[in-house]
Amino acid sequence: MKVEHEEQDTRGRFVVRFGDDDAELVYTRLGPHLIDVQHTYVPESARGHGVAEELAKAAFAYARERGDRVVPTCPFVRQWLQSHPDEAKLVDAPYAVSLERRP
Repeated sequence: MKVEHEEQDTRGRFVVRFGDDDAELVYTRLGPHLIDVQHTYVPESARGHGVAEELAKAAFAYARERGDRVVPTCPFVRQWLQSHPDEAKLVDAPYAVSLERRP
């Protein structure tokens, strides 16, 4: 599965292409070293095959390479972080506390 990265100004996305419908994880750059991962979408026909997980992995690898901290606004990413504690180390401190409070 090939994950591509697109970025323009302060917005970007990680993409897996499926014909006419892309799977994507969308983010906004909040500052020089802070990104807000906001939304993950996977087409119905591609669900259940680990596509969203690959998008999340790509976003966190990107953040790590650039020295970015992550704000996990996306509900999927917040849930994914519960089973990926090593990746949670990249979460910006004020938001890391909110992950710990999750029921």
